[in-house]
Amino acid sequence: MFEAGLILEGGAERGIFTAGALDALMEKGMEFSYVCGVSAGACNAVDYVSRQIGRSKRVMIPSEKKYRMAKVSAIPSQHAYIDMDMLFDDFPNRVFPFDYETYFASPIRCEMVVTNALTGCAEYMDSRDDRQAMMDICRASSSIPIFTPMAKINGTPYVDGSVSDAIPIVHSLQAGYRKNLVILTRMADYEKTEPGKAIQAIYRAYLRKYPALLRVMLNHHKDYNRQLALLKKWEAEGKVFVLRPEMTPVDRLECRPEKLEPFYQHGYDLMERRMDELIAYLEK
Repeated sequence: MFEAGLILEGGAERGIFTAGALDALMEKGMEFSYVCGVSAGACNAVDYVSRQIGRSKRVMIPSEKKYRMAKVSAIPSQHAYIDMDMLFDDFPNRVFPFDYETYFASPIRCEMVVTNALTGCAEYMDSRDDRQAMMDICRASSSIPIFTPMAKINGTPYVDGSVSDAIPIVHSLQAGYRKNLVILTRMADYEKTEPGKAIQAIYRAYLRKYPALLRVMLNHHKDYNRQLALLKKWEAEGKVFVLRPEMTPVDRLECRPEKLEPFYQHGYDLMERRMDELIAYLEK
């Protein structure tokens, strides 16, 4: 096991790239002592810690249409565009069983990033003895504002971790992990733009009871771009290893297997291609 961090960005269905990269790592027996996942990256993270090769792919590219993640039918029952009950109850407990026992027994430290809706701050959570609590954290980390309801943990409302800490490399460094593999789901030239006036108006209406969270969301593009700039600087200095797509990513709510399969394979092939380079970085 490498004494290093594995940082997994979110991006909803763009996380299929990460799934491919992690399957390549698991097939080689590559283990990191610390994993930190955000949103879809949190879902990838727990499958990696539970050593379930191919599970993330099966979840994100289900063979049956009724199991596709983005379901308009979820709107009446859950007031959500994404069927969160299917994703965090039906899937792990029945359809694509999650190996809780292996996850709970793993020596790998794992944290999932969530955003406290009351404070707007990032929190880093895990549970190793309660199945429901563990999936509740994963659900909270993936609860995209507006698209899904806020998730409650011990009565506190939470939203997607990417709102407050989309690429938690600084958190990993502060936790003592000096070497890190960061898997992003956007290409190297990507920069986040300021939300348009219409989107800002929606944010203000939707988050009128959560002023701290509203401030974070309105400034999210600035914070994210600062993280990217810092990451690129450290990457150029050889302090961090970054794996990012070299082909145009899929949309975050893409459901078509013919679009998702190539992006999964791209993540797998790219990780395989750079495996020796990664090992040299970790062993340096």
